[in-house]
Amino acid sequence: MSTAVRDDATVAEAAQPEQKRSGLGVVLAPVRGRLAVAGVLQLLGSLAGLAPYLAIVEIAREFLGDDAVDRDRIWAFVAVAALGFVIRTVCAGFAYTLSHNADADVSLQVRRSTAQRLSRVSLGWFSEHSSGRVKRALSDDVTAVHHVVAHAINDLVAAVVTPVVALGYLFFLDWRLAALCLAPLVLWFGLVAYMERGEGVRMARWNAEVDKVNSAMVEFVDGIAVVKAFERAGREARYRRAGDDLARFFSEWAGPTRRLDALASMAISPPVLLLVALGGGLWLRADPVELIAFVMLAVGLGAPVLALGFGAIAMQQATAAAGRVAELLATPELPRVAEPSVPSGARVEFDSVRFSYDGQTTVLDGVDLVLEPGTVTALVGASGSGKSTLARLLPRFWDVDGGAVRIGGVDVRHIAERELYRRVGFVFQETSLLRTSIRDNIALGRPEAELTEVEAAARSAQIHERITALPHGYDSVVGADAQLSGGEAQRISIARALLADAPVLVLDEATAFADPESEAAVQDALSRLVNGRTLLVIAHRLYTIRGADRIVVLARGRVVEAGTHDELLAADGEYARMWATQRHDTVTVAPAASARPAYGKESV
Repeated sequence: MSTAVRDDATVAEAAQPEQKRSGLGVVLAPVRGRLAVAGVLQLLGSLAGLAPYLAIVEIAREFLGDDAVDRDRIWAFVAVAALGFVIRTVCAGFAYTLSHNADADVSLQVRRSTAQRLSRVSLGWFSEHSSGRVKRALSDDVTAVHHVVAHAINDLVAAVVTPVVALGYLFFLDWRLAALCLAPLVLWFGLVAYMERGEGVRMARWNAEVDKVNSAMVEFVDGIAVVKAFERAGREARYRRAGDDLARFFSEWAGPTRRLDALASMAISPPVLLLVALGGGLWLRADPVELIAFVMLAVGLGAPVLALGFGAIAMQQATAAAGRVAELLATPELPRVAEPSVPSGARVEFDSVRFSYDGQTTVLDGVDLVLEPGTVTALVGASGSGKSTLARLLPRFWDVDGGAVRIGGVDVRHIAERELYRRVGFVFQETSLLRTSIRDNIALGRPEAELTEVEAAARSAQIHERITALPHGYDSVVGADAQLSGGEAQRISIARALLADAPVLVLDEATAFADPESEAAVQDALSRLVNGRTLLVIAHRLYTIRGADRIVVLARGRVVEAGTHDELLAADGEYARMWATQRHDTVTVAPAASARPAYGKESV
């Protein structure tokens, strides 16, 4: 079994909050041993890489000495130089091969572990976190960590060992000239330290600006049709502002340091180091042989130090990226019981349910509600009344803060996740189809379903004829072969719910954004979907729930009214006022389609 796949959970387990380690420690934990071996190989290679320079100095000493030239000694140093070059090449090759293989394994493990972790967090987590942040962690941040795993250790060893050993050798030859050659390096470190002041704060600001750009970019792509229709309005404007803010911040960040950065780079450039070595050697009347050593080694001091500087920047970015990856890997999962229970039936109970998103503002405050099997219960209320939150507690998008939500007498927190989603289905306003075949989209809840079952669900959802008209029928890929309207996509999602055959359904007004023609087709599909199931509906258009067995009115997180359509109208309360407000618009806007209820006995 390969290293990459032998333990997919290693990274996720290392990311548990109780382990007080940095993000890099979490990400590098599975490959730390291989990176240590790579570092040792790079150390040996860096030391061996100095052998040719030392051999040249000794060869020059032999030629420029007063005694006769010892050709055997010269050939011995040539052999030393060649051997050093070979050892350096082999060690560096093995070191970078090890580190790059480790990087590939880390990338694979992190992506797998992240996907597994996100599949086990509450569905509500995705509503609270931007798609740009998730995209950055899964793609950009994993790529940024590449430098740390594949290069950082090896580059650091080379950047430290080579200059330190070379300077030690030069100090051994002539400490005065070595001190002069060291001065440009000291200047470079001083300038870099000055430029790095407050770098942590600026890097945090940079990451925040990049997250804004990523989120705006995802939103821009998702809404490209709106952008094209309204040119510079809406999402494009947000995307442009995010890009402008990022560019402005980068200019403010990098602008003041450009001259210092140019001066620092110039200080350790080969011409400057060569000038210092030659000028200092002439001024101090250095030994010619020793001057050769200074010319060769001092000129090469700048490259590894400069690489160290670039590596430090990459290390900062990678450290921040690894921290975000580790934070994502440490995202709390939904608590699971060791021995889950199996519900008996499809009776739903909301028992004194209390819930708050932030622990301060109460969204639901003691809601008691029972949904009997085979009935339709509609939730209505003003925006912010808590109806969407209450409906999403049933499929356990979040856990309640107080009370309980039960299905078949079992608290949803005590039901295995797979069992819960076999029993609870949902169709929301925002239809989400995967970029795969129509057949796979419909069979998402039952991948083993036969094509005949998929087609039967599509017929019931009033979408079969549209699918068969596509270039490849049910094998047509959404977004490639199949360009579906909103109403058509909604009917695909209804077919998916029909095929899944969950006994409990949560519907967030599936016809809210449909045109009258599509709305009629969607309502026909819904009439087949709701029959015989326990249905909880979030209703925005009141005419769609006139036939519901029970209509529950929420206000400020509490149930303020409950009853049938006629009972609530007779009570002349909150529901009656809402009905009076919508009645005129309903009849005026779309009398042909809108007069029909979508849920309840009248719709069947």
